[in-house]
Amino acid sequence: MSRSDSGLSRRTFLRGAGACVALPYLESLAGAAAGAKPGSTKAAKPPLRMGIFTVTGGTVRESWVPTETGALAKLPSILRALEPHKSELLVLSNLSQSGRSEGLNAHQHCAYMHLTGADKVSSIHGKPTTSVVTADKQTRVAESIDQRAARLMKDKALLSSMEIGYTEGETQYSYRANGSSVPFEKDPRQVFERMFKGRTPVAPNWARRMAALEQPKSSVKAADSYDKQVVDLVLDDARRLNKNLGAADKHKLGDYLAAIDSIEQRIAHIQNRIALEALDIPDPGPSRVEIPQGMPADAKAANRLIQLVGRNPAVHGEYIKMMGDLMVLAFQTDTTRVCTVGAGSDGALFPGVVTVGYEYHMHTLEHQGNASRVEDADPVSREGCRQVHAWYTELFAHVVEKMRNIDEGGSSLLDNSMLLYTSYMADGGHGTKDYPVLLAGRAGGALRTGRHIQYQKETPVANLYAEMLARMGDTSGEFGNSKTSTKMAYDGLLPDLV
Repeated sequence: MSRSDSGLSRRTFLRGAGACVALPYLESLAGAAAGAKPGSTKAAKPPLRMGIFTVTGGTVRESWVPTETGALAKLPSILRALEPHKSELLVLSNLSQSGRSEGLNAHQHCAYMHLTGADKVSSIHGKPTTSVVTADKQTRVAESIDQRAARLMKDKALLSSMEIGYTEGETQYSYRANGSSVPFEKDPRQVFERMFKGRTPVAPNWARRMAALEQPKSSVKAADSYDKQVVDLVLDDARRLNKNLGAADKHKLGDYLAAIDSIEQRIAHIQNRIALEALDIPDPGPSRVEIPQGMPADAKAANRLIQLVGRNPAVHGEYIKMMGDLMVLAFQTDTTRVCTVGAGSDGALFPGVVTVGYEYHMHTLEHQGNASRVEDADPVSREGCRQVHAWYTELFAHVVEKMRNIDEGGSSLLDNSMLLYTSYMADGGHGTKDYPVLLAGRAGGALRTGRHIQYQKETPVANLYAEMLARMGDTSGEFGNSKTSTKMAYDGLLPDLV
């Protein structure tokens, strides 16, 4: 065994370094936690979930926005597939982005602003940056709405958030508070594995589960698990190591111990959750869990599927439907309460979906079908865009219907959710004014649906995000540039949502 000048043995160092690897979902905790007694029974309602279903290419406004405000009458052609569910929809118009970009193409500009409501988006060494200027003139990172919600939910569900679906290099939507972008998982098989490896999918018995979650976390003895014992061993080694270090190294080791402490907390959280799920298995909630059909068998099959998405509309549709089913399953099993689905592609081909003209390439249709004045756009291409967006809505309607049919004990999963259906561009001409915006679900009673609300022109999209986050428990009352935009309106919020 070798020994350094500081008196540290190589073995001690390696043992201490062993826990630097982040722990994934810890399957071996299941056995220890299953025998735990999570607490008493107390009636409680299911939690609120927030889903974002975002498509590409903007939309065709005259076929998307209802002509009348107030109670929804017959829906415009693009939204027609949602007609059976219009009592559970809230259409919002005149929401816009006002941020500027530097050194980006138009797609990047729109994509980086999409969920951040940023004042400025740019790129440094090829990495996206998003920022807002605060009321006191300070510049800070513009976090995306889903990641802010994920921070609010980090101790509520197994996964703080999920980002899934088909996004490409230019269309990066999600950004953490430190400014880093969040990759989307394209492979449905990997999404399922992440959710359920080592777990049995089960519909929660909310009356029992929510009451149990209110009990102190110490009700489960984490020390009983093998993984907890490993963490304790590493901590003991690290503390012995600390006595022999200089000031600089002690600082580094302090950061390391803080990371290990967070792992301990994570272990305790997972143990509690698995204990609750173990009790649900023989006595689940009233709904039945459905595993999505047609999942790729292995990585090669998944790659073949993903390669076909942009070229074959039939495969493309099944892929979006599968990702939507996975989001529903994640919400139903309380695997996560925040999920963003990237659907569609500006580069996809749509033969069969587009039945007019000879052009099927979406990006070409977007440019030919849009102009500064609608009457100057190519009408055949614009009709092609309309058909593609009606097709997207059919796939979103599948998600809405599925959630509406899931009983959570007197209310549906849709009742207890708010799903944002939108696009990262307002229109195919890289527009940023009057985005297609629709909320589905009653957000547990925090939204009054069945209506079209028209706000004043260029009301910041960030106002909507501030409202959605407030329903998830955020108390800041603002988001992105909701209170600093040059187009600021309604004191950074949206009136009349409830």
